[in-house]
Amino acid sequence: MEKFKGPTTGFTKATCGWRALLLPQLNRQSLYVYGSEVAVENECKRQLESGVFVIHPFSPMRSYYIMVMMAITFLNLIGIPMEIAFLDGDSGLAWESFNVFSDTLFLLDVVLNFRMGIITEDAEEAILDIKKIRVSYLRTWFIPDVIAAFPIGYILLFADLHYHNDDNPSKANRMMRILMFVRILSLIRLARVSRLVRFFNEVEKVSNANLEVVRLFFRILSLFMMIFLLCHWNGCIQYFVPMLEEFPTDCWVRKENLMNSTVIVKYSWGVFRALSQMIALSYGSMDAPTNYIEMWIVMVSMVSGCMMYTILVANATTMIANLDPAAKEYKSKMSRLEHYMTFMKLPPELQLRISNYYQARYGGKWFDEKYIMDTISSSLKEQVLMVMCSQLLKKVPMFQNREENFINDVILKLHYEVFQEGDVIVRQNVPGDRMFFIDHGEAVMETESYERELCDGDFFGETCVLTKGKHLATVKALTDCQCFSLSWDDFQDALRCFPDIKKDLEKMVLVNADGEVV
Repeated sequence: MEKFKGPTTGFTKATCGWRALLLPQLNRQSLYVYGSEVAVENECKRQLESGVFVIHPFSPMRSYYIMVMMAITFLNLIGIPMEIAFLDGDSGLAWESFNVFSDTLFLLDVVLNFRMGIITEDAEEAILDIKKIRVSYLRTWFIPDVIAAFPIGYILLFADLHYHNDDNPSKANRMMRILMFVRILSLIRLARVSRLVRFFNEVEKVSNANLEVVRLFFRILSLFMMIFLLCHWNGCIQYFVPMLEEFPTDCWVRKENLMNSTVIVKYSWGVFRALSQMIALSYGSMDAPTNYIEMWIVMVSMVSGCMMYTILVANATTMIANLDPAAKEYKSKMSRLEHYMTFMKLPPELQLRISNYYQARYGGKWFDEKYIMDTISSSLKEQVLMVMCSQLLKKVPMFQNREENFINDVILKLHYEVFQEGDVIVRQNVPGDRMFFIDHGEAVMETESYERELCDGDFFGETCVLTKGKHLATVKALTDCQCFSLSWDDFQDALRCFPDIKKDLEKMVLVNADGEVV
């Protein structure tokens, strides 16, 4: 029997087929919940060992099903109001077939929810027990789902067939009234909007992409879809209510002479009037309401428009507030710094240099590097510093051909520093206790007799970490310099674990005892 290789491949060829679609897939969310690939694999085993038909909330079938249901739900929420308001009972075979298909799918969804695994925010594993799933569903969304899944499509299909096959005029008229009542009753299917919101939340949970980006994208998408549905429904209501009154002479439909217009023209005018009232413009609603029903429609449009504004502004404010928190924190820090410098009455030139330092050091983003490096594992910290500093150490003779463990230990003790153009990094005849590695930037090394330029990858002060001697040259930054420094104390701490290397370096110091210390 073939061994299990991953949650997406299945245990054996026998379990790979349709059952593999029920098992959790390996993605960011499942890794976040379970912690590792092994834990996800154990979850797959747990589900298979249960021996019951349950769709895991992180399974491929759940992901695909949510996508399909979200599209079908949105089409229903668009098409149902248009059918009731504009199609006059003649929706055509294609739309009736879609209605029947949708009703079937929503009824099937109610059944499948009794077999749909549940994942809660604080749960460490999915709930796969049939009894717990049943109790949870019955207590939460069962009744709303049953109401929204009421098979109006089947009723309309059978009623339409009976109406068209009936030659008796009185019965046909009575059937027409029944059809109108059933179509109005079909408005309960708009309760499926709750499912649309739930499907959006489910998509966020099972996504395999960057979680924060996906949440932001679906938050924006769901916001605009809800606003579109609000405008769409309002536009349909604009036409639907006069239609129920059999188009009185003073209604807007007769005034605009839309009785015999196409569905697109009627819908366009309805949405135009709705938007005009929702955003409080005079276009499309210049005349005062002619009766109390029209007045109520206008008031509902205005209130819904206010709600739309409120929701849009609130969500936009929240998204903007959560957008690029590092840049926002940097601006906050800079604002406090400017207040501090003003309070301390620092000279303008010094204030400018401090502000330029912050820009050079943080680049418009504020990160607490010490906190980040302290919270990640020692292995990750080593890898991060290896990427940033390994090439710098390889150019220093005393670090060449050394043990990898020693190099890694030294790298962990490096400190990041930034110097501005014109800053004196080290001064001549001053005792030195650090050496520097230039990551990016240019500097100049000056003595009374010579001058040498330093650039990316160069280093200076290397003997200071061995002898604490005096610098016999001044090093000044020609541009903004991003450097790493290694102190004498940290270097001695690293050498304690490598006595052979320490002896070798002490011999090197004795051999070069007559040399100049930079």
